[in-house]
Parts: sequence; structure tokens; C-alpha cells
Amino acid sequence: MGSKNKLKRFRENETFDNVIQPDRATLNDQKFSLKGKWNTHFFKNNNPIVLELGCGKGEYSVHLATQHPDKNYIGIDIKGARFWRGAKTALENELTNVAFLRAKIELITSCFSQNEVDEIWITFPDPQIKYKRAKHRLTRPEMLSDYKKVMKPEGVLHLKTDSEFLFGYTLGTVSQLGE
Repeated sequence: MGSKNKLKRFRENETFDNVIQPDRATLNDQKFSLKGKWNTHFFKNNNPIVLELGCGKGEYSVHLATQHPDKNYIGIDIKGARFWRGAKTALENELTNVAFLRAKIELITSCFSQNEVDEIWITFPDPQIKYKRAKHRLTRPEMLSDYKKVMKPEGVLHLKTDSEFLFGYTLGTVSQLGE
């Protein structure tokens, strides 16, 4: 994608009602206005909240929202030009149960309150096989602990991967954490 297209998508994202792009300072200072208020202030219902971490183009979030109108979906990715497609498709299809949040996944506890989330999907994340990249794995112990903080006690974490390495690593991490 050319830089002109990327800039165009960034500008268009700013006009979409289903895209939330808090600045980093707001998240770092724990002052994000939707934290703990996603259902009351954004979706305006009490449906379960489901996150897709590293949502990319947002196709899976849109698909799930179409299939399950009784749930609220939030696709999270740091790259807004990626999820532009999902946000645009959701608006074109008048889906009101899906949103896109531009934020680092490492700041998930700044975006959601304790027990606010019902499910989390991690779909085909980069396995970050090299040791020096381990700190970027979405299933490292610190991240799993953060997911647990924002999820309800009966919450479910779904991992879809084709990486045997990541699957084994994640099983070991979950066992190590006693989950």
C-alpha cells in the first residue's frame, strides 16, 4: 500500500463512528474514557464483549459480528490502515455491534476494566520464534495475566494458530501460570 493510500485511510478512519483512536498519553495515564464503559457509552447495550487482538484487516471481527448480533466485538490493532477495511465494511453493512480500537495490545488494561471482557480471540498471531522477539508474543506470561485481569472469571481465551511452536509455547505458559 502506498503512503498516499495509507494517509487517506488514516483520515477516513477519523470519520468512522466505529473507530476509536485514543492517543498514547491518554492510555498511558489510564484516562481512557471508554474503560469500563464500553457497553453503556459505546454499544449502548449489555451484550457480552468479545475482543480480537491483532485484528489486521478486521475481517474476522466483522464476520463474528455478522454471525452473532447478540455480542459486541472490538478488533484491536496498532495499525489503523489495516483495520480500515473492516471498519468500512461494518459501516456499509450497518453493523452496530463491532468497533475497532487503534491501540497497542500491551495497553489492554488501560482500555478495559477488570471483568469487562467475556471472550478474547487471538487469530494467527506472529509466533515471534526468535528469542530476541519473545517479548512480542501475544501469549507471553505478562500478556496472559493482563487478559485475565480484563476478562470475567468465566471468560474464554481462543487461540487459532498454525504454528506448532506457538501452540507448544502457549500450552507451556498456561501450565506454568497454573491455569
